[in-house]
Amino acid sequence: MADGTPVLMQGNEACLEGAIAAGMRFFAGYPITPSTEIAEGAALRLPLVGGFFMQMEDEIAGISAVIGGSAAGLKSMTATSGPGFSLKQESIGYAALTEIPCVIVNVQRSGPSTGLPTSPSQADMMQARWGTHGDHPVIAISPSSVAETYELVIRCFNLSEKYRTPVIFMMDEFVGHMREGIRVPPSGELEIIDRALPDPEDKGWLPYRVKQDELVPVIPPFGMGWRYHYTGLMHDERGFPTSSPEITRALCTRLMRKIEENRDDIITFEEMDTGDADVIVLCYGGTARSARKAVRDLRAEGVKAGMFRAITIWPFPEERVRELAGSAKHILVAEHNYGQIVHEVERVVMGRCEVSHLGKVDGTIITPPDICSALREVVRNG
Repeated sequence: MADGTPVLMQGNEACLEGAIAAGMRFFAGYPITPSTEIAEGAALRLPLVGGFFMQMEDEIAGISAVIGGSAAGLKSMTATSGPGFSLKQESIGYAALTEIPCVIVNVQRSGPSTGLPTSPSQADMMQARWGTHGDHPVIAISPSSVAETYELVIRCFNLSEKYRTPVIFMMDEFVGHMREGIRVPPSGELEIIDRALPDPEDKGWLPYRVKQDELVPVIPPFGMGWRYHYTGLMHDERGFPTSSPEITRALCTRLMRKIEENRDDIITFEEMDTGDADVIVLCYGGTARSARKAVRDLRAEGVKAGMFRAITIWPFPEERVRELAGSAKHILVAEHNYGQIVHEVERVVMGRCEVSHLGKVDGTIITPPDICSALREVVRNG
């Protein structure tokens, strides 16, 4: 597939193939609609590339095994949907505190509990940011197409390895189950980042000691000769538990800073016709497909409409959204939930322009006519 020949691929298949291209060699998880094709594909594909697949007894075991696989040196991933994502939250927090890289794929589905397992949704966006307990940073990315799924899951692994943090890949059900023709890039065209290893000559190395101008520790896989300790407790530079307020404050602050001070490297977004837009539809994930068509249709009617798509959801691209709020009159947030990212937009905009919400929670997608109708009403109301 990597010779540049176009292939027909499902979103979930592209997620798996992109992960393998990024170097993922361990997958552990538990089947759950609508992400099951990722696990099924991993069971078939990983043994062929020297990797390992484990079906675990439940979702908690799945993320726990992935953390263990990564600690042992393998790029590791799990995939789930809403209920399973809820169960993984404690261990995601553990990975964040211990700084163990891993990728968690959440192919979102509609409704709380079992809900509508095969229907589209974007209802886990705030859970991705605030689902765990305690303060720690989050990186979450959302694709809008099958081709982008392949590309962005590679980026998830690169960011996870570079910043030693769990990264959450927030797919929509209809992106996961959609089939599109894509060109799989040759491996030589891909940027692949592997985790750094300590300098064997560094006699003062400690697992969580960072240089003054750096924020990410260098921790080798288990079994390579270095001795250190992982714990879910607050820990010192050796990795051992501490209750020192000074050490705890320094650790928590560094965890936040390593993401916040690298926002320019982490945050990506897409814009369409925002330069002179009076009304902007803000979206993410598969909803962008309808938003693009709506903007084209409205422009043909003479409406100065634009689109802003957040590709990186967390950290939220607040600086650019704030700038757009200073020039546009109205931002319409289109998302498949009852209202989640709209509250983040309202926080960022702080009254600079009007903000409204277009949501769907009935298992159907937001269509271009839905967006056009909402924005026409905005224009009519001034």
